[in-house]
Amino acid sequence: MSTRSLTALGATLALIAVLFASQTDAARRHREPVATPAGPASPADKRDRVVAAPGTPFHGKAYWQAAAQCGGIYFKIRTVYSDEAAKAKVKPDLPAYERLSKSADTASQAATAFFEAAERFLIADRKVTRDDAVITYDPTSSAAGDRAKNLEAAVQATKPCPDLYHACRAAYPQVCNDGTVLTN
Repeated sequence: MSTRSLTALGATLALIAVLFASQTDAARRHREPVATPAGPASPADKRDRVVAAPGTPFHGKAYWQAAAQCGGIYFKIRTVYSDEAAKAKVKPDLPAYERLSKSADTASQAATAFFEAAERFLIADRKVTRDDAVITYDPTSSAAGDRAKNLEAAVQATKPCPDLYHACRAAYPQVCNDGTVLTN
């Protein structure tokens, strides 16, 4: 073999090796991530007070996380009702507008009560400012609201929330002090 043939062969083999390596690397990047099994619900911080309500979806979670989840779902419901009320006002359909506006206000009051509870728990347990508390619970509440894809799913997801607030009010009446949330 001539030098030219050996050089061409070497260049071809090097090119094949580079292509193979890049293809292997690309396949490795596109693989599905390995799902880690979810462990038992536990608070992210040992200072957090935990919900002790066996049989509920919130058992073992930090109170602030559970309250933020309920607040986020009620906020989603408020948003849906507000949007529908705005459409009813444009049509105009006054009875539907009034009914939807009232539902939006009720959901807003419930969301506010749960958000305030989440704030109070974070402020008391972690000794953070109100602004830091909101920054802490906001991703949790937003994710919970986003998981509810429609109004029916959101309403279903709020079913255990009054029980959570009742348990909170029984254990920590200074934090969960809004009795209107208990009427869902």
